[in-house]
Amino acid sequence: MSAHLAPPGRAPALRARGVQAQLGGRPVLQAIDLALPAGRWTSVVGPNGAGKSTLLRVLAGLLPHQGEVELQGRLLADWPARVRGQQLAWLGQSEQAGDDLRVWDVVMLGRLPHRAWLAAPDARDHAAVEQALRSTQAWDWRERSLGQLSGGERQRVLLARALAVQAPVLLMDEPLANLDPPHQADWLATVRALVRQGHTVVSVLHEIGMALQSDDVVVMADGRLRHHGPTHDPTTHRCLEQVFDHRLAIHALQGQWVALPVIPPFDSFSRDPHAD
Repeated sequence: MSAHLAPPGRAPALRARGVQAQLGGRPVLQAIDLALPAGRWTSVVGPNGAGKSTLLRVLAGLLPHQGEVELQGRLLADWPARVRGQQLAWLGQSEQAGDDLRVWDVVMLGRLPHRAWLAAPDARDHAAVEQALRSTQAWDWRERSLGQLSGGERQRVLLARALAVQAPVLLMDEPLANLDPPHQADWLATVRALVRQGHTVVSVLHEIGMALQSDDVVVMADGRLRHHGPTHDPTTHRCLEQVFDHRLAIHALQGQWVALPVIPPFDSFSRDPHAD
């Protein structure tokens, strides 16, 4: 396993030391040591059951674990909940929200860490919500209820809620679920804009081609960290191909990296398994 460390003199946005986690009594993460650089986009990839989503939930402070997790150089457990909510935004996989809630109100929930208890939203909150809705092309639905939206539209609203937090660190678990290719491209543009502004983005992605657009890639398998390095590094490509049993191949195409499926020979499907 190779590692890509934060620049000298700058604390990682997130760091895990000796992190282990269990689900239902079964080990899911095993001895994870990881430093995620600030101001970059890191994608977490790997086969099904690799522990990707579990790792992200641990980094977000949403799952009990052994070991230490730091946010901006400070133990996650030492952050007051409200302040941590201002510093770290979360978009989970298949998140639920009340279908009768108005889209505007759903996105305004992202501003709760910035407001005193029971305080009404102020001009900054309204501006942040409008900006988030416009950046996700959800502005026109602001008066509709969440239950009136399609799966892809709902996903864009939940992304807007995470963006409205305006946190320095944004964690997203399968953010492209239900999004069609044009809106996946919009998501990519949004992430790149966030990174240009100095934000840190960490995303769990099944779409390897999209993950290859990020700055860095974390490759996981069997609950372990297999590799962490720049997307353009050939070692990253080789590790990706290996954990997917060489069923994909990384190629350069028009200045970008793409992942193409490797199709087995036809006779591997038609062969009688008892022939030998």
